[in-house]
Amino acid sequence: MEELLGRQAPHSASAEQAVIGSMLIDTRCIPDVIERLKGAEFYIQQNRDIFETIYAMFSYGQTIDPITVLDQMKTRGVFRETSTAYIAELMRITPTAANVLEYAAIVSDRALLRNLATAADEINTLVYEGTGEAENMLEAAERKIYALRQGRVVGGLVPISTVVQTVYSNLSEAASSGQKIPGLSTGLNDLDRFILGLNKGELILIAARPGMGKTSIALNIAMNVAKKSGKTVAVFSLEMSREQLVSRLLAGEGLVPSQNLLTGQLNSDEWKRIAAAAQVLSATDMRIDDNPMLSVSDMNAQCRRISNLGLVVIDYLQLMQSAGGDSRKYAGENRQQVVSDMSRMLKIMAKELNVPVICLSQLSRASEGRPNKRPMLSDLRESGAIEQDADVVIGLYREGYYNAECEEPNVSEAIVLKNRKGQTGTVKLAWLAEYTTFAAYEGNLNEDDY
Repeated sequence: MEELLGRQAPHSASAEQAVIGSMLIDTRCIPDVIERLKGAEFYIQQNRDIFETIYAMFSYGQTIDPITVLDQMKTRGVFRETSTAYIAELMRITPTAANVLEYAAIVSDRALLRNLATAADEINTLVYEGTGEAENMLEAAERKIYALRQGRVVGGLVPISTVVQTVYSNLSEAASSGQKIPGLSTGLNDLDRFILGLNKGELILIAARPGMGKTSIALNIAMNVAKKSGKTVAVFSLEMSREQLVSRLLAGEGLVPSQNLLTGQLNSDEWKRIAAAAQVLSATDMRIDDNPMLSVSDMNAQCRRISNLGLVVIDYLQLMQSAGGDSRKYAGENRQQVVSDMSRMLKIMAKELNVPVICLSQLSRASEGRPNKRPMLSDLRESGAIEQDADVVIGLYREGYYNAECEEPNVSEAIVLKNRKGQTGTVKLAWLAEYTTFAAYEGNLNEDDY
């Protein structure tokens, strides 16, 4: 497009050359450079090929010098007749690597300008083609701009070599972190071992019949992430008010009976525990929106503005009735199609924001008619698409809800019905009804839980 208009795309050939020259004359700067630049940010193809070769060699722990780089370029099929002379020239015109990060900043800035121009052209085309509603076009435009802010480009084929390098880097980071799970901890260690924590881009569905504690376990997880990770947790409650949610959080954190908290009948010790819990809550960055008319697009728009987002919690899926959108859009359509669209939008939201999204869901009454009332995937209410979109599906069940005389009335089962990362099965949790919260089940405890 730029060439057709007689304009040159923003780039700095000298900065690109200086970055590569610096990496070749002083390999100590390579870790700092690859933290700030990607191969796609180089405009000149020859520079991009050399950078990606060095990046791959560094990722695999190979020795980097002009000779080995040229050899690897031959292996990767990017060697040219001029490559040897070009690398020698890059090293000659780069006197020092001291300013390499400044050169890298220039390369990154020009790449952002090019991507911004591309996004603007795509948005412009979208508008003038008139292929959709204005609201949908605005959503698409926001998504493109948000992706640029996050350092990503929406869509497009990516060479598998680039993906391999990213996966290898993630593996190295996981190995050096010392963490037993790759994702954020739920605060319930046995559940973490099953689902490997809450991972970026995942849609986690927690489903149950009313009264099983799905809101409580979601708040448990949200509170743990907010306290332990230092990241922002966004909670969208379409059912309960902010005040009701905070009351539950205070009861669970302070271990004060919920009934006492609601009536204000607290003894001096409970007042102290509530004060301490309030201090802990206030120190976290948890944000709550209790607007019952929110749509997925509304939530996504709010989350895009949060710079340190770690987790999104939505309570709950079936209440999102084209809220915030055009009610005529789903006129004549069945409810199953509406919920299917919502679940798909939530998965896209998780991928775009690159954070785990926990969504709560009601189960159908089908389980009530079975002798064994434990939830199954087929019980997901109003949508078979939910089980396809979700990466993890957890069904909650408590025998004590149906039979108060059972052996363990205060034991809840978190049944992992689907898990893209590994095993399915049942995790027992302790249900502390007095405080409307969950804790580790004593029968599961081992030394890792202390």
